[in-house]
Amino acid sequence: MSRDPLILGHVVGDVLDPFARSVSLGVMYKNRLVINGSDFKPSAVVDRPLVQVGGDDLRIFYTLVMVDPDAPNPSNPTLREYLHWLVTDIPATTNATFGREIVCYEPPRPATGIHRVVFVLLRQMGRETVFTPEMRHNFSTKRFAMEHYLVPVAAAYYNCQREGGTGGRRFIRDD
Repeated sequence: MSRDPLILGHVVGDVLDPFARSVSLGVMYKNRLVINGSDFKPSAVVDRPLVQVGGDDLRIFYTLVMVDPDAPNPSNPTLREYLHWLVTDIPATTNATFGREIVCYEPPRPATGIHRVVFVLLRQMGRETVFTPEMRHNFSTKRFAMEHYLVPVAAAYYNCQREGGTGGRRFIRDD
């Protein structure tokens, strides 16, 4: 059985088809690195993260997509995927601030359940080849990539639930 956290967390399947990772992707909120499957509360993700992009060819550009495949509720994700952020034309070896933000950052604010928040880095075929989607809700990373000739090269995700939340599960201690 695969130990790949993107497969175990159903990111591959729900958001992406299997792909070959070929570029590094670092996502950091304040001073905390996003490690696949880690937990972040909404108060920790209010401000847009610093997103570092690897690669070695400065002539290559990337698109960063940030989605919630569990919106509005993991048991009934009727808005899957909700688009939280979209940045295009990010040069290799830089960070997302060097790109063109075409959908502004909207922090996750899950009301119920544990939501996966997924970052996908896609290689572009050229500059200014990616355009703004019509809506944030019912976005499809797979479809968007196909329509814009984008190739997935890296991904990362974290789990997010409301501040006082336990994901809808109640644990009763019997002490």
